[in-house]
Amino acid sequence: MGMEEPAVGKPCGRCMANFGLNNYKLKDVLTWQFLKTIAMGQALSLMICGTAVSCQYLAQAGVETPMFQSFLNYALLFVSYTSYLCCRKGDENIFQVLKTKWWKYLLMGLTDVQANYAVVKAYQFTTLTSIQLLDCFVIPVLMVLSWFLLKTRYRLIHFVAVCVCLLGVGAMVGADLMAGRDLGSTSHVLLGDGLVLLSAALYAVSNVCQEYTVKNRSRVEFLGMMGFFGTIISGVQLAVLETSAVAAIKWDIKIIVLFAGYTLCMYALYSCMPTAVRLTSATAVNLSLLTADLFSLFCGLFLFHYTFSGLYIVSFIVITLGFVMFNAVPTYALVPDSDSREAGLDRPAGSSDEATSRCLLPPAEKDPESAAGGTAVALLSPV
Repeated sequence: MGMEEPAVGKPCGRCMANFGLNNYKLKDVLTWQFLKTIAMGQALSLMICGTAVSCQYLAQAGVETPMFQSFLNYALLFVSYTSYLCCRKGDENIFQVLKTKWWKYLLMGLTDVQANYAVVKAYQFTTLTSIQLLDCFVIPVLMVLSWFLLKTRYRLIHFVAVCVCLLGVGAMVGADLMAGRDLGSTSHVLLGDGLVLLSAALYAVSNVCQEYTVKNRSRVEFLGMMGFFGTIISGVQLAVLETSAVAAIKWDIKIIVLFAGYTLCMYALYSCMPTAVRLTSATAVNLSLLTADLFSLFCGLFLFHYTFSGLYIVSFIVITLGFVMFNAVPTYALVPDSDSREAGLDRPAGSSDEATSRCLLPPAEKDPESAAGGTAVALLSPV
């Protein structure tokens, strides 16, 4: 009584509240952490571009050994991160981790290896256009898995941002068609498309597991166990599937440099991606990786004489805009009451309504430093 009606009650304010933007200003969004997140995402895209260019040159040299290339990456992770885990003491030692979580990391390694293999195999059966379009399936699968497994909650602006990014991918694919770059095989299109969808789903599972591990355990543990099981699994598949293909490689300085370039780019990608995921989320990182194909196309203009199209620039701008929109407002992770007590965040007795109402406040009002990027934690306590 006698109080001013809150701004959220006005039509424009209600609309902004639905998007999660009613309490955000430009200075709250464009923080150093947010700009660092954007830069890190584009750096990851450049690493993927490096792997794509290396693969293109290897294919031109008649070398098609996707499992051997993956094996080299996992082996490098094993040498660096797994060996470091062996030197740790206490519960962080590799033997202690294997005692309690070996089967979880085994499934994670198996999922990651098969995702890499499936998408490379798809190039033998379907077109580049189909792969670019269907590979985006990883985004909605990631959001669904994050919703149910990580208890992540999205605002309307996050769904709009994903649609904007996918529009950017559509512009890129349209530019490819106009430039006559619908490359790839068409021998078994349905099989190839199915492999792409399978790969996207497996990548989503792997990335959700990665997000959970790096935010609850550690980056080194994730990479060390991925190197351990990835090396074993890819090594077995290499021995079964590609022994003759590796033996047929005509080794020279150029081939060695291409293999080294591919392995180093993949190693850098695997090493840096957990850091980016910890800063934001697996979904946000995968949105930023949509620009990787564009970087590959820009390299192709100079290296492989692709035809330029202005739609490539439009696509890059649209995807970047969608990525900025997604990261401008944090998502929420619903934490069970038992978890909040363990973290020392118990609500005071008799204040359940207040604790519950805090989860409805925008992150800027709870912690101004976490207004952009990252995941805001909402404490939901039973009344």
